[in-house]
Amino acid sequence: MPTTPQSPPQPQATVGNVLKAAWLSLVAGYVDVVGFIALFGLFTAHVTGNFVMVGVELAHSTTGVAAKMLALPVFALSVAATKIAIDAMLARGKPPLPPLLVAQGVLLALFMLAGCLASPVTSPDMPSAIATGMLGVAAMAVQNAQSRIVLTDHVPTTIMTGNSTQVIIDLVELARGPADKIAPAKNRLRKMVPAIGAFAAGAVSGAYAYVFASFWCLAVPIVILLALAYSYRSTQTAPAAGTGPNPATAERQS
Repeated sequence: MPTTPQSPPQPQATVGNVLKAAWLSLVAGYVDVVGFIALFGLFTAHVTGNFVMVGVELAHSTTGVAAKMLALPVFALSVAATKIAIDAMLARGKPPLPPLLVAQGVLLALFMLAGCLASPVTSPDMPSAIATGMLGVAAMAVQNAQSRIVLTDHVPTTIMTGNSTQVIIDLVELARGPADKIAPAKNRLRKMVPAIGAFAAGAVSGAYAYVFASFWCLAVPIVILLALAYSYRSTQTAPAAGTGPNPATAERQS
């Protein structure tokens, strides 16, 4: 008789992974809101958001379309460069995550300095404002790529729509689902709820921090990324090239 295919076991929600994913989610929420406020509605981490803003601005004949449209190729090139860098590090047997976190921190530092030099940003079409925004997009593209390729045992840290949807589904499973689905649902909730809360906290704190410190407020996520890079340096080992978890499988498990 045919058997029902079994899903592979999902990674358990360890305290260390949950906390690190929460810190990365906080960084994503923080940086995204700073870019949105400072650069007239530019999303540094969400390509979808920029598509929406392009439609809004074209419909109302406002400024700022150039930066939103340029964000897509910059994001794509940055993700491609990150993938190539990860493959090269794995081929040499080098753990890719610490260098990726440092690279993201460097790009955020350039984003911060470029924003300070461009201030006051009076128009989204200022060349200095566009260049500043693209540095922010590149930084968050690195985080998006590493989430898909390297941190496949974590929940997504830059896009909370999928996480929020899964949390609602899992809450329903806990309330009325069969017994064999309760444990996996609890495991996913342990991973996703802290990430969603941290992203929201990052968005709120980033908004207030920008009001008080302008682009200098980006020093906070830079410090967080460097601290995470240091923490991963002693704990991560490099898998053999081509033997890491399948990102699509990991996403289904999450």
